[in-house]
Amino acid sequence: MDHNYKEPQYGFSPPPPFTPQKTNGKSIAALVLGILAIVLPYIGFIVGIIAIIFASLSLKEIKRTQEQGRGLAIAGLVCGIVGTAVYAVILLFVVIAFFAFFDAGFSSFNSYNF
Repeated sequence: MDHNYKEPQYGFSPPPPFTPQKTNGKSIAALVLGILAIVLPYIGFIVGIIAIIFASLSLKEIKRTQEQGRGLAIAGLVCGIVGTAVYAVILLFVVIAFFAFFDAGFSSFNSYNF
């Protein structure tokens, strides 16, 4: 028996083990905050701005590092913009209504002759 016997090589090697690519954490945070910006009353405006910031930062990181999560970042960006816009319009209506009623209340109060 020959101790120097080796198995014949057939020119191929097994594939490397599968390693899933990492998903960018800021893109996940942007999506969660973007959804919360739409759902949460009163603080949705601020949460939406934070979601937009996280989304833009994650898109830059994804482009540089080739991580996963581009779709999550885009969805977070869109939800953040929608949430911010909706609550900005609501806030604008509240401010306009406040000044309209505030001004109307004083003008009718001053019209009485005492």
